[in-house]
Amino acid sequence: MAAGTTSRRAISNNIMERLLEDKSKVNRDLIRAALVKAGIYPGDVILAHCSLSSFGAVEGGADTIIDALLGAVGREGTLIVPTHTWDRVNLDSPVFDVKETGSCVGAVSNAILARRAARRSLHPTHSCAAVGPEKRRFLDEHEKDLTPCGFHSPYRRLLEWGGRIAFLGTGLACNTTLHAIEEIVRAPYLFSRFHDLYAINRRGRKVHVPSLRHAGGLPRRFGELGPVMEQNGIMRRSVAAGASIEVVDARGMMEAFLPLAARDRFYLLSDEAAPQMREWYERRPAVPRRRSPA
Repeated sequence: MAAGTTSRRAISNNIMERLLEDKSKVNRDLIRAALVKAGIYPGDVILAHCSLSSFGAVEGGADTIIDALLGAVGREGTLIVPTHTWDRVNLDSPVFDVKETGSCVGAVSNAILARRAARRSLHPTHSCAAVGPEKRRFLDEHEKDLTPCGFHSPYRRLLEWGGRIAFLGTGLACNTTLHAIEEIVRAPYLFSRFHDLYAINRRGRKVHVPSLRHAGGLPRRFGELGPVMEQNGIMRRSVAAGASIEVVDARGMMEAFLPLAARDRFYLLSDEAAPQMREWYERRPAVPRRRSPA
């Protein structure tokens, strides 16, 4: 009896695996099943990085990805999606409009902006949009931060308050929340310039948002951290239509990597970039301290 039950379960699992890997019919239910298998539960707060093209031809396009994510977390859960604009908001074009400025990080991020239920944070370069009962708690006051992933950001709040980070066909290299850990430990390579930027809020009011900008072009080791997170039980994997899905426990990620990054502030750089930046940092001219007036 037990052997028969085990055999039937194995057959059922094999059928499910084949269905999840099949690209011939990519719909909401298929993607939702893969998300559940990767460890997303009703009531979860999830930050989702999505690549629509990784799934092939999806019935309903980007909206189907959003519907699958919302279906996985249920009515009590909250979906957060990065809606970054770092490529188009700068000194030459310093104004971000929360209603009008499109996202530069894919079709799914722009699709969630079109939803009436969505709310967007007011950061000029690293905003997020969210749907669900916790959206205001995670998004509001992001514009108070001088940095993209600061104390009031959804990324920092996810680390401290708990939630999951889902990667749908993107791999782990785009893990913006790890920048929040870099900011916590004050990684010396992280910022390269200061910009006076502005945000137009939902009421049309222009808000001044002074912003330190992340330095571009420095390779990170974010994409290499998967095995470590799996070994520590803070990441699970699945697949849908041949696209990889990874789900990471945000607080577990912070507990695993914050001590390492605090011990070595270059830890999250790639093996090639870390020694180069460490050498630059050690050789840089010392900044003289100002003397206090007598």
